Amino acid sequence: MTGLPVKRVAVIGAGPAGAIALDALVRERAFDIIRVFERREDAGGCWIADTKRPSTLSNFASLAGRTADGPLAIPERLPAQTAKSDQPRFSESSVYPYLETNVDSVAMEFSQEPIPDERSALSVSLHGSGTPFRHWDVIRRYVKGVIYDKGHQDLVSYSTTVEKVEKIGAEWKLTLRESGKDTDYWWVEWFDAVVVASGHYWVPYIPAVEGLELFEKARPGSVLHSKHFRGRDLFKDKRVLVVGASVSAADIAFDLANSQTAQTPVHVVTIGHAANGYFGGEAFNHLHIENHPSISHITEDRTVHFIDGHSISNVDHIIFGTGYSWTLPFLPQVPVRNNRVPELYQHVVWQKDPTLLFVGAVGAGLTFKIFEWQAVLAARILAGRAMLPSVERMKEWETERIKAKGDGPKFTMVFPDFEEYFEEVRALAGEGDTLNGVGRKLPRFQREWVRSFMEGHDLRKRMWKRINAEARGEGGIKSRL
Repeated sequence: MTGLPVKRVAVIGAGPAGAIALDALVRERAFDIIRVFERREDAGGCWIADTKRPSTLSNFASLAGRTADGPLAIPERLPAQTAKSDQPRFSESSVYPYLETNVDSVAMEFSQEPIPDERSALSVSLHGSGTPFRHWDVIRRYVKGVIYDKGHQDLVSYSTTVEKVEKIGAEWKLTLRESGKDTDYWWVEWFDAVVVASGHYWVPYIPAVEGLELFEKARPGSVLHSKHFRGRDLFKDKRVLVVGASVSAADIAFDLANSQTAQTPVHVVTIGHAANGYFGGEAFNHLHIENHPSISHITEDRTVHFIDGHSISNVDHIIFGTGYSWTLPFLPQVPVRNNRVPELYQHVVWQKDPTLLFVGAVGAGLTFKIFEWQAVLAARILAGRAMLPSVERMKEWETERIKAKGDGPKFTMVFPDFEEYFEEVRALAGEGDTLNGVGRKLPRFQREWVRSFMEGHDLRKRMWKRINAEARGEGGIKSRL
């Protein structure tokens, strides 16, 4: 229980986590005001495509030090109108035209809202008529539908960034900035509780590499993060180095190599780095991919030197698929530690104040479903229909998890304990008043979700293995994406 009457709730973000949080809150029928603030122009979060190329990268020291997304200076007196801010906020998405989900749709969808049964021609050609993957626009429309199909659209303010959240007395003060064409408008709103559903796949992490800033400065656009990849065509006949051994690096390197759009071989930094636990490293075994160890330094003649002493000359582009930095520039009271948010009980409840809750503060795996369970728990807590353990017990939960998972990104990974986590969150949320049509009812965990999740990974790995064999002349005509 929050211990306080909660009637005004703010939600930060209208992506998958924010959309389901909004629906969970509305269905509790316990709040006078629910407001969602989304800095993009529409709902969908990281599934919204951008209409123009992303800005070039700079200030690599801050990207490497995970300090790039700093807070904006707030006008002394509010409301106020200021010149439009030009500070990078990294709000662009990682969508490119032919991007598909890499997880079975069954494992992604919310329990009461099935993902549309729409399959792209590309996905069918790669995985057969029963392909479980969906084009990015299907997911964008799906997330938007959770808001619009249920009539919640009037509760969302778009192009509005939450710049600061602070607890003053018993209330939460939100400083807001609406971004116009040439100016920014600033104002303040007050709430009893805040749900943070802003995601953590926004601010690119690019490791420190000697000479990288000069490499980019000499030819702006030479250095990209995987979130800035907009398709293979921009790299036609270019010498490309991809850095990373996980999912995004695998997809990009394989795409460039198999299509032979970029110069071949496509160079990839994977040696000495662990492949993604779900997808493995089969994508990097393509005939037209050459694998390398970590970069040592880059010289002014655009030569990339590796730690084993060899080098590649005349490199045109370096694409980093090296993950993201978790930042909360709007929440000075909540520090980020080791790329995770500490003091979150069950990854949801801020132990110091249960009127601050998070939806989506977990790593990959059954993510949309986890968001739903977390959203219902958050809504039930704020509606006074869920009981929380003591602060001491919440702290013990975190201590025990740190011992088991470590005090870093692995702390947020629910895999392989999906069933235990879903059922514990469901028990905490309770039934609410669903018999009278109040609140979202959470079903029991189904192991078939995990089966679909893992089988989707196997399907992608088999696709890579088949095409890699074809490229080596072992299976007939070579496939091209």
